[in-house]
Amino acid sequence: MLVKQVMTIYPVSIQIDSDLRRAAEIVALSEASDLMVVDRENRLIGVLSEGDLIRAIMPDFDEVLNAGGTLDDAFKFFVRKGRDLASHPIEPLVIKSPIVVSPEDEVAQVATIMVQKQIRRLPVVKDKLLKGTVSRSDICRAVIYSA
Repeated sequence: MLVKQVMTIYPVSIQIDSDLRRAAEIVALSEASDLMVVDRENRLIGVLSEGDLIRAIMPDFDEVLNAGGTLDDAFKFFVRKGRDLASHPIEPLVIKSPIVVSPEDEVAQVATIMVQKQIRRLPVVKDKLLKGTVSRSDICRAVIYSA
């Protein structure tokens, strides 16, 4: 079975010149854990994970202590820091050399990569253009429906 038979053809993506606020909005609305980052011609630039977004605004230990030291203080600081960083560009957080797969790749090979590298979703690229994504759930669905 080939990736093109199981992939999601409408990937959740964001343009490279977007800010953190836009990225957070897309993650929240789509519930996607990874955003495919593209240029204006839909060429894949990289991947932005929700974990990277959260880590960017997460206070470190010293910031929590300076904010008062309680969990409530830490949360308030987290919200304030997120608001302060909202207009910052996503570009520094983007993984610029992600593992990519082709629509013609074998699903079993891609599943092996995902398990070995602990990756939940991979961009599907052809001729440098983002064609879709393939996720663990796409692969599970393929196994269920082909059995």
